[in-house]
Amino acid sequence: MEYVNYDNLKVTAATEIQNNLREKILIQPRTCPVNVIAGTDISFNKFSTTVYAGIILLRFPELTPIGYSLVKKEVHFPYVPGYLAFREVPALMDAWEQLPLKPDLLVVDGHGIAHPRRMGVASHFGVLANAPTIGCAKKVLCGQYEEPAPAQGSHSPLIFKNEAVGAVLRTKNAVKSVFVSPGHQMDVESALDIVTQCIGRYRIPEPTRLAHHLVNQFRLGEINEGYKDLS
Repeated sequence: MEYVNYDNLKVTAATEIQNNLREKILIQPRTCPVNVIAGTDISFNKFSTTVYAGIILLRFPELTPIGYSLVKKEVHFPYVPGYLAFREVPALMDAWEQLPLKPDLLVVDGHGIAHPRRMGVASHFGVLANAPTIGCAKKVLCGQYEEPAPAQGSHSPLIFKNEAVGAVLRTKNAVKSVFVSPGHQMDVESALDIVTQCIGRYRIPEPTRLAHHLVNQFRLGEINEGYKDLS
C-alpha cells in the first residue's frame, strides 16, 4: 500500500485531495458479514507533532478484544478544523498495515460523510484502506438535527444540504447523543445498525471506547508500540 505522508501539504492542496477522494466513497448498504470489528482512536496535542494511534480488534457481536495495533508517529500537517484526517490518517494507516488480521469493519472516532466536504477521517481512511468504515463522533461538525427522545436507542437524522448524512443516536438513557455517519462502503442505516449493536455499559460504543482507553495507556507509557495478539 502506498505510504501516506501529508507533512508538507498546504491546506489548498489538502482540499483538492479531499475533493478527489470524495469521488471514490461508496455509500451503500453493508454487503459483508461482520465477524471481526475494529475501533480506532487517535491522541495528540494540537500544538505537538507527535500522534498516538490505535486500532483494537474485537469479535463481533460479542465485542471481545482479540488484538491491537499501536503506532507513535511524527506528523507535521498543522491542526486545522475540517482537515484533521491529514494529521490522523498517516498514523492510522501505519497501525492498519501492522495488523496481521484485517477486520471486516472499522468504527472510527470521528466523522464519515457528516463533514463539510463529506471527507471526515472515517471516509478518508476507508477509501485509502479500501475498507468499510463508520464514523462515530462525540460532537456535530455540520448539519442540523432534532434531539432524539431521551430513551436509549432513540435516533434522528442528521441533515446537511438537504441530505441525510448520518444519525444522531442516544446510546444510553438521558445522556448526550453521539453522531453516526457512514465512512465508506456503508450507508446511514447500516452504520446506525452496527453502532447500536456496539453499545455496552457506556455512552461511547465499545470499539471506540476501548480504542480510546488503549491509546491513553500507550501515551502514558503503560503499554508498548506494535501489534499484540489477545486471542
